[in-house]
Amino acid sequence: MGALTGEWEEKLSPEFKKPYYRKLYETIRSEYGAHVVYPPSQEIFTAFHLTPLEKVKAVIIGQDPYHEPGQAEGLAFSVKKGIEIPPSLVNIYKELSDDLGLPAPTNGSLRPWAEQGVLLLNTLLTVRAHQAFSHQGIGWEAFTDAVLKVLDTVDRPMVFILWGKPAQSKKALITRPDRLIIESPHPSPLSAYRGFFGSRPFSRTNEYLSQHGIAPIDWQIPD
Repeated sequence: MGALTGEWEEKLSPEFKKPYYRKLYETIRSEYGAHVVYPPSQEIFTAFHLTPLEKVKAVIIGQDPYHEPGQAEGLAFSVKKGIEIPPSLVNIYKELSDDLGLPAPTNGSLRPWAEQGVLLLNTLLTVRAHQAFSHQGIGWEAFTDAVLKVLDTVDRPMVFILWGKPAQSKKALITRPDRLIIESPHPSPLSAYRGFFGSRPFSRTNEYLSQHGIAPIDWQIPD
């Protein structure tokens, strides 16, 4: 498993000493040894590396990583350039186009968002190949709870975008008054038409950031 760095490491280091995390660490080591698991172990914490705590403006929370070969890269909803854009991300891009009038991106890498301060966080950070939610209940829920508790100590306005029920289960951890919470169904083809489409998360995020004197996100994904 890769390591955290910087302020994330400082703030989350108490978690590493807790029994649940020691058990999680051993379980993950065993899983990677016995099964195909995504993302690659060195990419589990990519979201934290690309979006340092001191730069977080917005948090997009999903469920668990993509579970097909070559997709997951440690960033919720993102895939590397050259990988076919998954259906959930196709729907995210459709909403992006409808919301902001931007052309649909031609690649699935959301790194430009992460590098601008959008923490792309799943509730679970690993998954067995071909088995969605297979790492539910092994300890990631407690760790990502701890991430949100750290974010809740940050004294600046921030936006939280919760896509799907697992993400929305974290809502109680977002307590500060200077937070905008945007909730909708998951962008999966199974649920996007129940309220994800038309939720306008991108323009609402930028409006909130601008109102509080924070530079908005450039949501366009370059080719």
